[in-house]
Amino acid sequence: MISAPVISTPPTTAGRHPAGEGARLGRGAVPLVAVAHGSRDPRAAATVEALLERVRQARPGLTVRSAYLDHGPPTLAQALHGLREAVVLPLLLTEAYHSRVDLPAALAEARARDPLLRVRYGTTLGPHPLLLLPALERRLSEAGVRPGAPDTALVLVSAGSSDARANAVIADLASAWAARPSWAAPGFQQGGAGRWWQVVPAYASAAGPTPAEAVAALRAAGAPRVAVAPYLLAPGFFADKVRRDTLAAGADVVADVLGPSPELVEVVLERYTSALRHEPVRVPA
Repeated sequence: MISAPVISTPPTTAGRHPAGEGARLGRGAVPLVAVAHGSRDPRAAATVEALLERVRQARPGLTVRSAYLDHGPPTLAQALHGLREAVVLPLLLTEAYHSRVDLPAALAEARARDPLLRVRYGTTLGPHPLLLLPALERRLSEAGVRPGAPDTALVLVSAGSSDARANAVIADLASAWAARPSWAAPGFQQGGAGRWWQVVPAYASAAGPTPAEAVAALRAAGAPRVAVAPYLLAPGFFADKVRRDTLAAGADVVADVLGPSPELVEVVLERYTSALRHEPVRVPA
């Protein structure tokens, strides 16, 4: 029987690190092991490595290692090899099967190899306000879409999950985005200006509507312009399919994936700092 890994799960809201913790956030800090899903597409791993390189630049002296759940090395056990202590952070945008099942199983495997290993487990990157507004609207702006344009409807696309709770998070994000003024909308006035025509969720797999169905429904409802905002970390199969299918369905613009944006770097470090505030505890394998 494999013993449970020693991990801790911090709250979803990050606070300031306690007194004396600051020395651990630079040289001599607890190493960070960031775990991505993994992909057969080499662009995905390149994007993850670019993100983590920016994390290293933002926190000089912090050891940052990457790991992948599937499709290539290093595995989590390989990334943890030689460490006595680490913060394991899921590079996932929603909490679903991978963070609830796959990662604890991978930690159990690592623990079986090294019973003295101490691990603090960070929360997933999303949902997070820095991802919802600044990062997504940054990508839309780069694609030529003015944030909060009242003549533009948005399709917020996630990868989709067999876990209904994860899909509900995306639906909630779409509703929240539609209800509030956009952070960079010029000339915003209370009462409608600076808000999108509509924001709807869509899922690239495992749930509906599909991105193409969402675009078609907005067109049928009379949306003057439709833009697609991929809530995806890196390029790959899903991102390519979303772009191809939504453009064919009548979308005007498809923004880029989140990638190594400044907002993601900030979220990674916030999740890391939050995880450090909690002592390791045992959870079931």
